[in-house]
Amino acid sequence: GALYSRKFTIDGEQISLQVQDTPFVSLEDDTDSICCQEQINRSIYWADGFVFVFSITDYESFRLLRPLHQHIRRIHPNANIPLLLMANKGDLLRARQVSSKEGLQLATELGGTYCEVSARESCEGVHEAFQQLCQELSRSGSSCNGEKRRGLHLVRPKSPNMQDLKRRLKQALTSKGKSATTL
Repeated sequence: GALYSRKFTIDGEQISLQVQDTPFVSLEDDTDSICCQEQINRSIYWADGFVFVFSITDYESFRLLRPLHQHIRRIHPNANIPLLLMANKGDLLRARQVSSKEGLQLATELGGTYCEVSARESCEGVHEAFQQLCQELSRSGSSCNGEKRRGLHLVRPKSPNMQDLKRRLKQALTSKGKSATTL
């Protein structure tokens, strides 16, 4: 559930990109419904675009994408939010369980673009895919910062790592304060 932030320039415009890693999304008991934490719903609400990453060596990771997209459409029923399907582990062709044709077909069905990468061999393909998504966001008029969202009711999630650090610091300060007063 980590939140990663980066700033870079596309076509002369400074872009602030925040990527929310969304683990713990799974299918419910052999159905086509997904089970996810509330944090995932908050991330979906403020997102300007989506990157669905799956492994070409794991059909279950691919099978999760359609129900996840349906879940997003329930949260954003009328929005035209850019979508990128990114097939990872392109270097493991012998273990492939999801064909390029299946990936491309699903991307077309969901109204997104498709790419295959190998994050292990080169981060360049991943970088280019995110750059393409941000260019698409820029063309569509999205702000990449979540503030344009109509009547934003949910706050943008903070990095769980930062929240954990703050909690630990508060606990440490509180326990030091207590031990100092009991002496």
